[in-house]
Amino acid sequence: MMRRSFAVRCSIAALVAVAAAYTTADAAKAGGGGGGKHGSGTSYTGSFSLVLMNSTDGVPHWGQQVTFKASSNAPYYFVELDCSQSGTVVFQQSAGFYPGYPWSQTYTLKSAAWTGGGASCSAQLYSANSDGTNKQVMSTMAFQVSA
Repeated sequence: MMRRSFAVRCSIAALVAVAAAYTTADAAKAGGGGGGKHGSGTSYTGSFSLVLMNSTDGVPHWGQQVTFKASSNAPYYFVELDCSQSGTVVFQQSAGFYPGYPWSQTYTLKSAAWTGGGASCSAQLYSANSDGTNKQVMSTMAFQVSA
């Protein structure tokens, strides 16, 4: 049992070392960027706006879907949406908005913890390395979701 545990730890350490080397090599090829600053020291910038996908009255409601129109000079940029009811976070989701992001950019305004009612939401546009490290917030917004 001890040998197996040691072997697993060694395998994990080797994978982490390979991933770190790969990420470092990619960053060097890309000119040292990947987070909030270019290799030259210039900050990434961006802007974003809320897009209501199926609202009939111009207001986001519980259970409806939203997305964002986002742009940035960062190679990888994301929008994180957090919604709270009475100070308790009931929804949190992030999606990439950079070219080639392969997953959904649709946010459905409900969750297992958010079973109805309005909420206060805040969104942030941020840049990060492709592995999610070096998060740098570029812009924020807040909005209310109606019941």
